[in-house]
Formats: sequence, C-alpha cells, structure tokens
Amino acid sequence: MGRLTGLRTFQPVRCSNTSVAAEPFLNGTSTNYVEEMYYAWLENPRNVHKSWDIFFRNTNAGAPPGVAYQSPPPLGRTLQGLTGVQGLIQAQPNVEKLVEDHLAVQSLIRAYQVRGHHIAKLDPLDISCVDFDDAPCTIGFYGLTESDLDKVFRLPTTTFIGGNESALPLREIIHRLETAYCQHIGVEFMFINDVEQCQWIRQKFETPGIVQFSLEEKRTLLARMIRSTRFEEFLQRKWSSEKRFGLEGCESLVPALKTIIDKSSQSGVESVIMGMPHRGRLNVLANVIRKELDQIFCQFDSKLEAADEGSGDVKYHLGMYHKRMNRVSDKYVTLSLMANPSHLEAVDPVVQGKTKAEQFYCGDTEGKKVMSILLHGDAAFAGQGIVYETFHLSDLPSYTTHGTIHVVVNNQIGFTTDPRMARSSPYPTDVARVVNAPIFHVNADNPEAVMYVCNVAAEWRNTFHKDVVVDLVCYRRNGHNEMDEPMFTQPLMYKQIKKQKGVLQKLSEKLIAEGIVTTQEFEEEVARYDRICEEAYTRSKDEKILHIKHWLDSPWPGFFTLEGQPKNMSCPSTGISEDELVHIGNIAASVPEKDFTIHGGLSRILKGRANMVGQRVCDWALGEYMAFGSLLKDGIHVRLSGQDVERGTFSHRHHVLHDQNVDKRICIPMNYVSPDQAPYTVCNSSLSEFGVLGFELGFAMASPDALVLWEAQFGDFHNTAQCIIDQFISSGQAKWVRQNGIVLLLPHGMEGMGPEHSSARPERFLQMCNDDPDVFPSEDFAVRQLYDTNWIVVNCSTPANYFHVLRRQILQPFRKPLIVFTPKSLLRHPEAKSSFDDMLPGTHFRRIIPDDGPAAASPEKVKRVIFCTGKIYYELIRERKNRGMDDDVAVVRIEQLSPFPFDLVKLETDRYLNADLVWCQEEHKNQGYYDYVKPRIRTTISHSRPVWYAGRDPAAAPATGNKQTHLTELQRLLDTAFDLEAFYGKV
Repeated sequence: MGRLTGLRTFQPVRCSNTSVAAEPFLNGTSTNYVEEMYYAWLENPRNVHKSWDIFFRNTNAGAPPGVAYQSPPPLGRTLQGLTGVQGLIQAQPNVEKLVEDHLAVQSLIRAYQVRGHHIAKLDPLDISCVDFDDAPCTIGFYGLTESDLDKVFRLPTTTFIGGNESALPLREIIHRLETAYCQHIGVEFMFINDVEQCQWIRQKFETPGIVQFSLEEKRTLLARMIRSTRFEEFLQRKWSSEKRFGLEGCESLVPALKTIIDKSSQSGVESVIMGMPHRGRLNVLANVIRKELDQIFCQFDSKLEAADEGSGDVKYHLGMYHKRMNRVSDKYVTLSLMANPSHLEAVDPVVQGKTKAEQFYCGDTEGKKVMSILLHGDAAFAGQGIVYETFHLSDLPSYTTHGTIHVVVNNQIGFTTDPRMARSSPYPTDVARVVNAPIFHVNADNPEAVMYVCNVAAEWRNTFHKDVVVDLVCYRRNGHNEMDEPMFTQPLMYKQIKKQKGVLQKLSEKLIAEGIVTTQEFEEEVARYDRICEEAYTRSKDEKILHIKHWLDSPWPGFFTLEGQPKNMSCPSTGISEDELVHIGNIAASVPEKDFTIHGGLSRILKGRANMVGQRVCDWALGEYMAFGSLLKDGIHVRLSGQDVERGTFSHRHHVLHDQNVDKRICIPMNYVSPDQAPYTVCNSSLSEFGVLGFELGFAMASPDALVLWEAQFGDFHNTAQCIIDQFISSGQAKWVRQNGIVLLLPHGMEGMGPEHSSARPERFLQMCNDDPDVFPSEDFAVRQLYDTNWIVVNCSTPANYFHVLRRQILQPFRKPLIVFTPKSLLRHPEAKSSFDDMLPGTHFRRIIPDDGPAAASPEKVKRVIFCTGKIYYELIRERKNRGMDDDVAVVRIEQLSPFPFDLVKLETDRYLNADLVWCQEEHKNQGYYDYVKPRIRTTISHSRPVWYAGRDPAAAPATGNKQTHLTELQRLLDTAFDLEAFYGKV
C-alpha cells in the first residue's frame, strides 16, 4: 500500500495475510488517491463518500483490503447473523473489481498523459529511431479487458477529455486520449512539478474539438506555406550550384514562426529577438523578418564589391533588424535576427543577453514587451553544452528573459550522423527538461498541427513566462548543403525522402478537398509569389555594391552619423573633479542603509577606504569604484557580471554588502551615488564562462551607452568561453559591421599559484589583433589607432590608469571590445596606489608610463631600458633599487599593448640612444607579450638595435605548480634583466 503501510491507525497490509501482489488495486498510482481519501476520512468521516467511510472502518477492523469495500446498505435493511469478515464477503463479492477498474482507468489516463508521445505519429518518414522500452498505453497492462470497453467510468479531475461530461465509456475514453496524445502532436509535460501548469497543458490538448481553425486561418497558413516553399524552389532554379542551406523538408518552420510572432504580438509583445543556425536562414529573413528579396538575391552575385569595412560574412550567417506592422494583431512589432557564425548554438546566450538589455532599457520587468525565439538543429541542441548553460540562465534574477520559445528543426540527422550516434537521450530536446520546460513534438508535415502547437507555445510563454520547446520533427530533402550527396551515408532514409510528397502539395490537396480554396485560387497565389521573386531578381541585377551595413541586427540610432561614422574623432579628458572623487570615495567607504550590520572584517576594509580618501589616494578597488560611480552619475548604466564578482574573487571589491543578522538583506552603496544616477547592476553568475560571456556580449549590443563588463574568476578560465571571444568579440565588427564595447576583466599574474591560476594567456589576445607589426602608423595615435583596431588590450599597473581606461571606454566616440589583464597581488600592493592628482580634469589614460626616477634625469648615462607591462614592473624596480642601479637602468611600462603605442615607444627609444633595449616579462618566452612586442619595437627603431629578452624559458604549461620553482624562475629572469652579459655574453 506504499506510504499507507507506515500509518499508525491504517494498517491493512500488515493486518492481512493477503499479499500486496494479490491485491492489484493497491499497486501503482492508486495508492496516492487512496491515501488522499484516507487522510480526509481521518479528519472527518463525513469528508468522504459513505462507501469510503465503510471501507476504512472495515480495514481498521481487520478486513483485507480486497473485501473491505462495502456499498452503503439500502434503507431499512441490516446484515443480521453475519459478523466480521464473513459478513463482508457474503454481502458484496464484486465490489473489489469495480474499485480496481476505476483505479485502472485513472492509471490508463495518466499513462497517456505521460507516455502518449511515445506512440504518436511524429515522423513524416515513419522511420524514427526513437525506441521506447517502457510500458505501453494498453488496457491489458492495467488489468482491463475487452469486455470493459463499453463500461462507463467516472473521469478524474486531472483530465479534460470529457468536455462537459463527467463519465464516459472506456472505448470513448481511449479514443479521446488517442486523439489528444497519439496523433501528429506528442506532448511531454508530466515531469513539470506545478499542478496549475500541467492542468493548463491538459486543457489545451485534451478538450474535445479544441484543435480548430477558421477559414481565414487556413487560407493564411496556405499562403505562408506557398511563400516558404516557392522561395526555396526559386533559389534552387536560379542558383542551383550555390550553398544556401535551404529549408526543404521543414517548410512549415516559416508559418510556425509567424504564428508565434502573431500570437505574441496580440499579447502585447513589441520586440522579438531571434537566433538561429544557417538552415533556413535566408527563408526566415525573406518571409518572417521580411528582408527585401532583392537584397537577399544580390548576395548571390559574386561580382559585387563590398562597400563597408571588414571581411564580411557568408549570406547565411547575416542578421537583420526590421520594424513592421503585424497584419494579425494590427500592432507594430520589431524583429531582430542576430548574426552568428557556424558555431551553431553559440548565438543562444547572445540572443538572451540582448533580450535582457532591451527589457531593461524599456522597463519591461516581466518580459511582456520583449521576448526571444531561439531556433536549433536537433543534433546541435542535444550535442552542444552551451544549450544547457543557456537554459540554466533562464530563471536567474539578473539573467532571466522571462521565457524563451525554442523551435527545434529536427531533421533527424546531423551532417551525416544518425541520432543513435549523436545523442544518448531518446529525443534531442531532453535537455530542456532540466528547467521544467514543456516540450511539444509535432509532425512537421502537418502544418495545421504545427500552427496549433505554436499558438499554445506562445500562450504558454505569455501566461507563465517560462521556456517552452517546439520540436518540429521533419527531414532534410537535400544533403547537409545543396552540393552534398546524402545517399553515401543514409541510403534508406533518402530513398524514403525521394518518395515523400512535399508538404505544400499535401496541404493544398487537403484544403482544396475541404473547399477552403479552389485549385485556381491556389495556383494564382503560387504564380503571384513567383512573380514577386522574379521582379526582385530583376532589381537585384541593378545592385553594384554589397552593403554589409544593410544587415545590422542592432542599430544604435543617434550614436553615429547617417553614414555610420563616428560623430567626431576625439576623446575628452577622462579625469573628474576632486569633489566628485571625494564624494564617490565616501560612498565606497559607507553603509548607506540604516540599521545594517556588516561583517567585522568588512568594517576594517571600509575604514581603510575612508583613510585613503582622506590621504587623496586610491587602491585598485577604489579606482574601479571611482570609474563606475562617475559613469553612473552621468547616466551611464554599468553592468558587472561573472562568477563571484559581487565580492570579488580576491575579496577586494565588496560591492554588495550583506546584513549579518537578516537573511538575503543586502546593500549596494554604488546605487547611492546620486539621486538621478543610472542603476548599477552587479551580479554573481552561474558557473559558466561560455554562456555568461555570450550573454554579456548580447547585453552590450543593445546600447552604446552602457559599460558592460564580464570578469573571469581567474583569467585562465576565459578559455572555456573561447568560442565567444574568437567568433563574436575579436572578429565581430569585421564580419558584421557591429561595434561592441564589452569589457573583459581577466585576473593575470605569475604568483606561484599553478598553471590554472596564473595566466590569462595574453598571447592569444595579441595574436588576434589586426594591427601590422611592420608599419609605423602615420595618423593620430591616441584615437585613430583605436578606431582602426579590432579590440583594445591593456595591462594597467596603476589604479588611476585602470580608472581612465574604463571611462575612456564610454567617452570615446565609438565602441571597441576592451581586454584588461587585471592584477591579483597588486590589489593590496602598498606601492600600487594612485594619487587623486592622476585622476583630475585634464588627465588621460596613459598608453605608456615612462620612467620618472633618476635615470630619466640623465638619459645619456642610461645603459639599459627595460620595457615591461603589468605587475613585473614592481619587482623590477625593487630589484633595481637592491642592485643600486637607479641611474643606469630605466624601466618603461607599456600599459596599452594593442593598438601598439609606436609613437610613445619611439620617444623613449630616442631619449635613451646609448642604452640596450630589453623586453622583460614574467611569462614564458613562447607566451605573454614577447612575440607581439618585439617586432613592433624593432619597427619603431627601424631595426637599429637588438631587442633582448628577459623572462622565463619556453614551456608547455603556463606556470609551474611548485612555489619554490616559481621563485627560482622569477629570480633568474630578474638577474637576466639586469645582467644581460651573464646570459647573452658580450652584448
């Protein structure tokens, strides 16, 4: 009896010699129902029907469960002469079967709800390899027989198949369950742990006759199918030998998306942001986003010259932004399709970040105005971990977009890989179950079923603001691309596909047979769209230039000129007034909330900040506070995200204070800088780099007037986000003319912490810089160089310079990604402090910091100039002082590595004409900055002097795991820096 056996008063199994196996009605889901009745009876016997009252009384008297049931005695009749169990058996011998059968029917209904999708007709090809080995939805399994089919059973409250009826014959119950769950729609939802949500879904699929469409809806569906199908056929006719990753086999995707957008627009959604892989992208651009067809067709013309800067990208990677009237809702809706690379699912978190940003800027705290739709392929959805990482952002406070509609184009094949080789789960969509998202599988060869499911998905998102998945089970009529031969690897599948009637043909024949349209009307609609395509093709021939800017997915109106250029090419001073510095410093040292108890250790840190403000200096954390606070005061939103950023991995930041006595009570002093300031968002992220960095990149795309920063817990950990860095950040502007001002904060420094907590791999970022090592620029260095680069790479050695580079990121007239190698030991280094004087009006970011010691006073006497970057500077000046070489050796810090400050380095090399030139780094020779810096210094000095190296030897790992070895290596590289002859011979 399950949990009932443990009840003190109700112990039928223990009281009876009858085994549980002999009592079928005690098995399975019936125990839950019986237990509910029992608890109600214990509370008050009048809470339950008289029959249950008798059952529980008899059970407590010692009757076996199978004979405890008694129907209420008729009026005026008593059982005389029969006592105990004997009387019960003789009185009602067949009641046990009645109870068993009712419970069996309830179990059968539940089985259809749980497993009906297992036997639904989902595969258009009828060759699906999805193999379920659990119990089927058969009456025999539940102890029912053919003779029970015409018996009438009362329906439970957990089903809607009865409509207005409360009881139905078993035959009709099964028929209605088959209709709801086992036709062309398979519904997976019974794992959802919310009763209201489950009931909502049951009502949408079980209610008799609920899948109905009006005449107008069917005609609209046919028109959309014509556009989707004929578009691909037109491209195939005109460019039969071009790759386009067409939609053949899943043409119902276009009406699916349009249905979702229609329903969402009717619900008040004003902006839809989409991400998708390449299959069907051109069709979606043409028939969902409504990109001009001639602009799409001219992409196929290989003779056109690209007009915009950068490399551009292939046509099926491009994005689009378009605002138009929705014909169904009569409201304007803005559609944005994000550009993305062939890393199929990498765009998922980027879309979510941009969606979150748009919701944030328009005050849409519930996701009622802005929503996202993500399209996926089946193999990628199951195979790529970023899908899981993105799902797990779906309900986090600082990352939720309040429900995403996922549409899976389930070709039932990867490139050439069968599902059984591509995933371990039965469905490609099983990953969505981790966030309790309902999954609607639908046969894509039934466009009406597709349209219904998409309507339900849009309603679900609008009602519950949770993710939902539509799995379009379809096929791929051509190979992976139009040039590929799929018969090599899937011969049987493609034999079946060759015989498969097109979905438009099936739909048109059905609607003509129903009298919805005539054959003539259908043919006229086909001819009309064909004519539209031909006219657009003719216009496309007039295009002479390929404009990448026509494919922007996130325009920034007002930020650039109409030609897309910066409004000026100058950057004002990034300094701020003394009063502002003091005010922000005092906020950083305060607890603005009343009656707020902070940790004792934190009190000391805040007191230390107050002392620094009094002394007019700041450390790294305070310098960051000054930058953020001053931007917020000027109305610039600041968002800092990453693992443990609220406190800071190295316990230095403390931007979120926690009340030591009240759970979840927090205080963010940065939001108390000014009454009319922009809001500050600082948020600890999930333990994901790939997903979270993609999210922040998308957030930064939405507006140029926000400072969006992602901090790695350790700089090394960006390697699991390398796909976002390579495909979107480094090359995004070149491919898609999309500027982005995202900032990456990467803690870096060799401090004996082992190979995974030392290096942010600066060599990787520098290798991907697009500046030429062999060309000394002739234009303005401070701004023009920044505009021409693909990203900016810095390693600041002072808090003031960090302060300036963050403010410059917003004050410069364009946006570039900024890579900052941030310190670890310097966070508390007594010498790594900056005076307020270095942050006042008129001050700027210093691309290099020259030596300001005795060596600079007599440059002609200097024997050696050591160029370096980052924290090694402090070790070098300490060693120089210990050796008494302050007059002989100049140490110059290169703070901005890329774009390389050729002009300022030239000033230094020209000043010290008699000196050896050394590049010193703490990283290994094949890592760090050496390979990037050396050829650029050589170009600066016209190859007139050698550039010597002082640093660690080449190595495979970024750092040693042994502290003693680390210190030995450090001393050796310092010895090299100050005594070249000992290592290189006579120099």
